[in-house]
Amino acid sequence: MSDVDSAMATPDGDGDQDSELTLDPRVQESIGRSLKAHYDDIVNAPVPDKFLVLLAQLEATENRAAGASTDELN
Repeated sequence: MSDVDSAMATPDGDGDQDSELTLDPRVQESIGRSLKAHYDDIVNAPVPDKFLVLLAQLEATENRAAGASTDELN
């Protein structure tokens, strides 16, 4: 039996092709740790300067629009 075959097992272990396959809990834990590490890397990555510039432009535009609508009310 290969490593892949041993990681994938049917719930009742009889090898029936119609049964749903499940991953070995150790494999699930390994995948979960790996995904969490990748997610943490992405979350902690710095925001690119280009995005910061775009966000500043958007905020300035929104502030101007909010100022204009406030002036119209007076």
